[in-house]
Amino acid sequence: MCRKLDVLFINPGSSAKAYQGLATVYSAIEPPTWALLLAESCRSKGFGVAILDCDAEKLSLEQAVQRADGLKPRLIVFVVYGQNPNSGTTSMIGALALAGVLKQSYPEYPICFVGSHTSALPREVLAHGCIDIVLLNEGVYALHNLLRSNLGTDLKSIRGIGYKDKGTSGLENQILTPPEGVVPQGRMDRDLPGYAWDLLPYRDKPLDVYRAHFWHAEFSHDKRTPFAAIYTSLGCNFGCDFCMINIINRVDNGEDMNASHSRGMRFWSPQWVLREMKKLADMGVRTLRLSDEMFFLNKKYYTPILEQIVKEGFGFNMWAYSRIDTVRKDALDLFKKAGVNWLALGVEAGNQLVRQEVSKGSFQEINIRQVCRTISDADINIISNYIFGFPEDTIETMQQTLDLAMELNTEMANMYPCQALPGSPMHAIARKNGWALPDSFEGYAFLSYACQPLPTKYVSASDVLRFRDEAWHTYFTNPAYLGLVEKKFGMTERQNIEDLASIHLKRRLLGD
Repeated sequence: MCRKLDVLFINPGSSAKAYQGLATVYSAIEPPTWALLLAESCRSKGFGVAILDCDAEKLSLEQAVQRADGLKPRLIVFVVYGQNPNSGTTSMIGALALAGVLKQSYPEYPICFVGSHTSALPREVLAHGCIDIVLLNEGVYALHNLLRSNLGTDLKSIRGIGYKDKGTSGLENQILTPPEGVVPQGRMDRDLPGYAWDLLPYRDKPLDVYRAHFWHAEFSHDKRTPFAAIYTSLGCNFGCDFCMINIINRVDNGEDMNASHSRGMRFWSPQWVLREMKKLADMGVRTLRLSDEMFFLNKKYYTPILEQIVKEGFGFNMWAYSRIDTVRKDALDLFKKAGVNWLALGVEAGNQLVRQEVSKGSFQEINIRQVCRTISDADINIISNYIFGFPEDTIETMQQTLDLAMELNTEMANMYPCQALPGSPMHAIARKNGWALPDSFEGYAFLSYACQPLPTKYVSASDVLRFRDEAWHTYFTNPAYLGLVEKKFGMTERQNIEDLASIHLKRRLLGD
């Protein structure tokens, strides 16, 4: 007998608008991490689950609606997350488009939203007519209880959700129930027991519809798939103004809550991590992202994981995040032996005062140049992350950031315009001060046509965006950078970079 489908998790597709001409070939297609975690968690409690990955399969709205209806789920959950900090908001583009058509075509299916944008602005999300229920943080326990309910009169007794109720007046009211907790450290392995890899689509072999970031594959199109990404921990101990990562940890319905109020990290056991990695290795995955916000932070957790990876000989090509002030020289050899070939560093700004202002002083005074040399000496590639347009930025300080990027000349550089992402302290500050915010979800996408960064105290939003785009082109057409790519990866890979640099992003704010 077939198990009844209790819940269908949908990963919406928004890449075409979020990435413009980069979406077809260059942008990554990542497995839907939180859909996989929630699906496995619900399945472990006995519920029937399925995943519809519209992004990976490039489904049209009509195809997605047809597929969803064919599965006849009791509940449809749009998992509106993403691996980039802004993805929970930009993924709302595709999520609302699909939810609207689905609700119009089949109003009998209850539609639920969960994700970082939903956790940041639950009432605004719930206000959309196509959405019946929202989960107020990561949603694990609320979802379990929701699936045990009748999805109707029981809603008022379920903690950690928002729903609509028509009172005696006939007017529709938004109800936020008392908060539900997130999965505590002591129950991570039990209540988030793994990833439902078997529910993902594929063409010829598992995970072959997913592709790694271009640089992760050493700028070779042939090395990008199969690809996977996993967490070994959740959350971050820091509270930078520009970051909203911790908003999904919130356990307070207060209107003034932001990510800095919910900082903290939870870890899975090394045994759990290695079990999931072995599954991926057995499926043929060699290109793997460690999605933790701070993998290179707690030696107690990363050392046994890396040592076991070396022992197992998985042969992964991995990348991980690190703050510039948490890199430990004595650990780099172990990272390299385990296959961590790339470290993503949050350099953020070239001016120390600008950087200190947005990081609440949490960055230690360190020599960024020396840190990069130390990593390079360990034969590990660097992805430097830079942000242009912090509140204290001027044209001169943004130029300092670009000058630093050119001097460091790392194997990859991400350059972002500063955004007040929903859930971040900066978003709360922007609302309080009446700063201009994007008028669409697309406006929060760093590479979109409608991208609308914050103005600084001294520079307009359009000038910030123009500076960022020109800085990116300057970096990736720099002969010194192209020479580095050719020397490390090859002539074909250099040509691939030159092809990438020839793509011009159109920007509404710049009059395109």
